[in-house]
Amino acid sequence: MKNYSKRSLGFLLFFLLTNCLFLHAQNYQKGLSETDLKMYTSIEEALLNPDSVRYLSLKHKKLKTLAPEIFQFKNLEILDVSKNKLEEIPEDILKLKKLRELSVSNNNLTTLPIQIGDLIHLKKILAFQNNIALLPTTIGNLVNLELLDLWSNEIESFPTEISNLKHLKFVDLRGIMLSDEQKSNIRLLLPAADIQFSMGCNCLK
Repeated sequence: MKNYSKRSLGFLLFFLLTNCLFLHAQNYQKGLSETDLKMYTSIEEALLNPDSVRYLSLKHKKLKTLAPEIFQFKNLEILDVSKNKLEEIPEDILKLKKLRELSVSNNNLTTLPIQIGDLIHLKKILAFQNNIALLPTTIGNLVNLELLDLWSNEIESFPTEISNLKHLKFVDLRGIMLSDEQKSNIRLLLPAADIQFSMGCNCLK
């Protein structure tokens, strides 16, 4: 009975901790996303007045590629192409010089493009639930980045250039199998960031 009670208590504590971390992440992301910008939900609508487009959401569109017209919106600040079937982000992403938030979550990405380093105004990248194994070294150019959500990916290593991200406040790495040594190295690279990991393991990649 005592062992059963201990197991039950342990499960309850783990459940509460996990939910607290989830709510913390959700609240932080919500805070960064609050905006009064008009949200366009179709390229056709946006093309009617391209210079006014600052927020474009193309979620749940079953997209396999991003239409080149997207990169005409030179004043775009928020781009949400989550929950599609994208396998890559075109290098033309570098044309969106004013982009502050990029959501590419729930796709089939294996990496982020090198050109993402040109988007120096980015404050938020949501790329969770993909198959990302590598991050480009150019991510270190995003000196204004505050949130990096990579939950549930396949990342094997992190470029040392990520240490340049002095304004990074929150990093979600849950669901990624990392050894305790790898976690320590990441913390050394980002000492000021709140980094969320899954439960520890002594595994080696």
